[in-house]
Amino acid sequence: MKWLIYLLAAIMLAGCMVNRSSHHSTSVVQYLFPDDQNHKETPTTPVLHLPLRVGVAFVPESRGMPGVIPEERKLRLLRKVKAHFAQYRFVHDIQIIPSAYLRPGGSFANLDQLATMFGIDVIALVSYDQSRFTGEGAASISYWTILGAYIVPGEKNDTHTMVDTVVYDIASRSLLFRAPGISHIHSHATPVNLEEQLRKDAQQGFDEASADLIRSLDRELAAFRERVKQHPEQYHIEERAGYHGGGAMGWPELLLMLSGFALLLMRRRWY
Repeated sequence: MKWLIYLLAAIMLAGCMVNRSSHHSTSVVQYLFPDDQNHKETPTTPVLHLPLRVGVAFVPESRGMPGVIPEERKLRLLRKVKAHFAQYRFVHDIQIIPSAYLRPGGSFANLDQLATMFGIDVIALVSYDQSRFTGEGAASISYWTILGAYIVPGEKNDTHTMVDTVVYDIASRSLLFRAPGISHIHSHATPVNLEEQLRKDAQQGFDEASADLIRSLDRELAAFRERVKQHPEQYHIEERAGYHGGGAMGWPELLLMLSGFALLLMRRRWY
């Protein structure tokens, strides 16, 4: 009977244990539209100067908020984003902008400064949002023994990560497109290695969300290119000197090339 009372008390105690959670994020909305901003930005029709000059940067953490993603990991992701922009002919130059140049709550005034300093027209702002939840399952009853705290993975961890990229035309304040990446990590840990497992989950979640972001960026870049072609009334296109369209060769260009090749063969036969 005494052991039964102990067991029931342990079950009740495990059911009353409080779950823990943490949340870290950087916000594009807080960066571009800070609370203390008195005026409202009114987007206009974007004027796209082809080929585009693009900047890529991470949105800064809010004031007083420590960063949880190392700068080395941020830089690695920005290099991947740069590589995917670079494969398109309508993009001329891509600049990776260090986080130190972006002020918390800097708004579009800060983007205007970046446009002047780095010579860019368009900027891709990368942000992240990561939530971690830890709860104790039924196996946590074994924590009443020293051995159980070391070998029984009774802590259940859920890590949800989103890495998001929004692409803005700076001059017109217009959102061109966005590309999200998402990850969900489920794991178990003992109380002794809980913090180590949470760090691993955070890093794995960021890496998985970043990989999903790159796949999404491929799709959205291609869709944006087609949208510009199909809806010219929504975008004003101006070509820089020496630029004559981008992308793969279309049917008109292909027919013209084949016609020229056929004429060349006919001339050779004639002579």
